[in-house]
Amino acid sequence: MDEVDDIKKSLDFLEEEQGAVNRAVPSCASIPGPDNRECEGRGRQQQSPVCRGSLPPLLLLLLSLRSLALLPRASLTAKTTEVPKEEAFFRRPEDLESGKIAWCSCIGEKAREEVRLRDAMSEKDTATDKILTDAMANPSPAKSIGDPGITPLSPSHIQQNDSDQVQSGPSFVVVVAIDFGTTSSGYAYAFTKEPECIHTMRRWEGGDPGVSNQKTPTTILLTPDRKFHSFGYAARDFYHDLDPSESKQWLYLEKFKMKLHTTPNLSINTDLHAANGKRVKALDIFAYALAFFKEQALKELSDQTGGDFDNNDVRWVITVPAIWKMPAKQFMREAAYKSGLVSRETPEQLIIALEPEAASIYCRKLRLHQMVDLGTSTTQNGFNSNDNAGSGVSQAKEHVRRNRQSRTFLVENVIGELWSELEEGDRYVVVDCGGGTVDLTVHQIRLPEGHLKELYKASGGPYGSIGIDYEFEKLLSRIFGQDFIDQFKIKRPAAWVDLMIAFESRKRAAAPDRTNPLNINLPFSFIDYYKKFRGHSVEHALRKSNVDFVKWSSQGMLRMSPDAMNSLFKPTIDHIIQHLTELFEKPEVCDIKFLFLVGGFAESPLLQQAVQNMLQGRCRIIIPHDVGLTILKGAVLFGLDPSVIKVRRSPLTYGVGVLNRFVEGKHPPEKLLVKDGTRWCTDVFDTFIAADQSVALGELVKRSYTPAKPSQQVIVIHIYCSEKESVSFISEPGVRKCGTLRLDVSGTESTAQRREIQTLMQFGDTEIRAMAVDISTGRTVKAGIDFLSH
Repeated sequence: MDEVDDIKKSLDFLEEEQGAVNRAVPSCASIPGPDNRECEGRGRQQQSPVCRGSLPPLLLLLLSLRSLALLPRASLTAKTTEVPKEEAFFRRPEDLESGKIAWCSCIGEKAREEVRLRDAMSEKDTATDKILTDAMANPSPAKSIGDPGITPLSPSHIQQNDSDQVQSGPSFVVVVAIDFGTTSSGYAYAFTKEPECIHTMRRWEGGDPGVSNQKTPTTILLTPDRKFHSFGYAARDFYHDLDPSESKQWLYLEKFKMKLHTTPNLSINTDLHAANGKRVKALDIFAYALAFFKEQALKELSDQTGGDFDNNDVRWVITVPAIWKMPAKQFMREAAYKSGLVSRETPEQLIIALEPEAASIYCRKLRLHQMVDLGTSTTQNGFNSNDNAGSGVSQAKEHVRRNRQSRTFLVENVIGELWSELEEGDRYVVVDCGGGTVDLTVHQIRLPEGHLKELYKASGGPYGSIGIDYEFEKLLSRIFGQDFIDQFKIKRPAAWVDLMIAFESRKRAAAPDRTNPLNINLPFSFIDYYKKFRGHSVEHALRKSNVDFVKWSSQGMLRMSPDAMNSLFKPTIDHIIQHLTELFEKPEVCDIKFLFLVGGFAESPLLQQAVQNMLQGRCRIIIPHDVGLTILKGAVLFGLDPSVIKVRRSPLTYGVGVLNRFVEGKHPPEKLLVKDGTRWCTDVFDTFIAADQSVALGELVKRSYTPAKPSQQVIVIHIYCSEKESVSFISEPGVRKCGTLRLDVSGTESTAQRREIQTLMQFGDTEIRAMAVDISTGRTVKAGIDFLSH
C-alpha cells in the first residue's frame, strides 16, 4: 500500500536524524502508561505492560505501528426492565370476542412468581432463561413488506457482559460506510485488521471549481423508461448536456432525502417528484442509489485486494439524521434490502448510524493538527502553534496526511490528543449541520476507554443549507414572479439545475467581512424563456422590481450585494441559533467543555460567527478539518465498534393500549368497561419506554402476551408513541399509532391451556428490535416491529 511505503520513508528519515538508538528501557516509576496515567512504582507495573513515556521516538513509533489491531468490540450487557403491573387485557373487547387479537398480560416480578407457582412451571425457569438468551442472539430474519411473517429486524447482537470481550455476530473483513446526504454523498471503508486506516472513496471526475469532490452530489438520473442511468456528477453533467426537448423525458432527482423526514405518513409506496414533475417510487430511487454505491465500493475493494471481493465479507453502515423517526430508518433498511446491499436473511450485516453520533465518535480521535479551535489562536496550513508534533508517530502520520493524493486517514487506536484535556464525566455538544437537517446531540465521556453516554435526546430540525436555496428561489419569485419560476422549472428543468449550481458556488463564498458583490450566471435559456413568457427582458424586470440589492450585470449575471447574500442565510441560521439557545438552557446541558461543529454547512463563516456570538465564550468551538467527511469517517469507526455508545436517550415515549382493572377515583368514568362482571378501564397506555429516558445498550423491556384462541397463528399489537414524557391514555392529544408488533406463533402450537408468548424489546440501539419465545414450548417466535404499514 502507498501509505505503508510513506511510513517506511518517514521511518528511514527519522533513523537518519536520530542515529543510534539507546534501547535500554528505564524503570517504570513515574512513566506515563498507555492509559495516560502514571505508573506508581514497580509494584503497579502489571497495569502497564509497556511503559512508553520515556522511550526513544523511533522505538515508540515502531511499537505504535506494531500495535495496530482490531478495535475492541465491547460486548453488550443484557438488562431486563420489568414493569410491575396487574394483569392487563388488550384494550379492545370486540377484538377479544372475535379472536383476532390477543389479550396481553403485563406481569411484574411478584405476579410472575405467582404465575410460576400456580402453573407449576418452576422447573422450566432455567430453560426459559436460556431460551430467551438464544432468542436474543438469533432473532428470526425479517420478511418482506406484506408478508404474513415479520418485518423487518435490526442487526442482532449476542448479549453478554462487558468483560466477555468476545466479538458478536458474523466476522467481517471490511466495514464500508455510506454517508447518504441531502446534497452530497460518499463512502469510506476500513479493513477490520487495520482499523486505524480509513480510506475515502476514489476522487470523482467532474465537480465544480472550488468545491471538494471527495463526495459526489446526491443526484440521480433515470432514462425515459425509468431505468437507472447514472448518479452524482455523471447524472448532473449528462442531464445538463441534454437538449431541452429531451430533458423533459428524463427523470432527474436531487435533494430527495428530506422527503423521508417531511412525509407525515411515510410508507413503502411514498412517491418522489422528478425535475420534470413526473412521479417515481421513493423506494426505487433510494435502492438505485445504494446499489450504485455498493457497485463502486466493491469494485474499489476488488482492485485493492486483487480479486473479486465478496459482499458477504462487508459490514455496511448507512448514516441517517438523529431526528429521523423510526419509519424513515426502516425505509432506509427496506431500500438496502431492495438494492441487494444486504439480504433479509442477514440483517445484522447492515447497521444504521446516527449522523451526530458518528461525528462524535470520530471527534474522540482528533489530533491538534486535524481541527480548528475557534477559541484559540488561528491555525495555519492545518497546524496549531501549540501543537507539539515532535514524536515519531506524529511525524510519520503527518507525512501520510500531508500527501495530497492520499485518500487514507490515520486515526488514533485510542482517544486523541484533544481528549487528553477531558476528565471523567466531561460533557460536549455535537452540532451536525448538513444539507437538509441540523442534528444536535449531547455526550458525556467515560474514561479511559472513551465510551460515550447520551445526556439529552437528539434534537434539531430541517434547518440545513438547502434552506438558503429556498430563500434564493423566493427571491427570484419576487423579482420575476412565482408563476414564471414554476413554469421555468417544468419547461426547462436542466436550465434550472444549472442556475442552482451557479448559485451554490456563490453561496460558498459568502462571509461576514465580504465587501465585493457576488455574481450569479443566468443561463441563456432563463433569459430567453423569460422574454417569451413576459414580453420584456430580465433587465427590465430587475429595474421594475423593488429589490434594489440585486442588480443586472452587462455580462448577463445577477449581481448581489454581500448583504443581500447574507440575508438569504439569516432565516436558516436564526433557526439553528434559536435551537442551540434552547438546548443550552436544559439542565442536562450545563458545564459544556466543547462544541463540535461538523457537517458541510459547518464550513460557512456566517454560521461559525453566529455560533460564536451565541456562546459568548461559554465553551470552546472545535471544527475538524475536512469537516464534510467527519460523519463518514465516524460511521466507519461505529461499524468497527457499534458498542461505543453505551447509553442513549429515547426520542419518544412508546407503549401499547391495554385494559386495566378499573380503580374508582383514579380512572375517569368514561373509560369504564364492564365485561363478564369485571370492571375494566379502557385505552390505558402501557409505557415501554418514556421520552428522554436513559436506555443502556442491551437493556430490554419484557412483556408477555397470550393468544385469544389456542389456534391463533398471528398476534398483532398496535404500538403508540408520543413526544410527551408521561402518557396515561392512548386517546390523549399527541398520542398516535406509529407501528405494529407482530408475533408469528404458527408452528409453536401447545397443549397448554394458557400459552404465554414472552417478548423482549430493545430500545437502546439506533433501531428498535423485538424478539420472542413461546414459554410453554421453548420455541423461538418470529417477532418484528413494522413502522411503515398504516
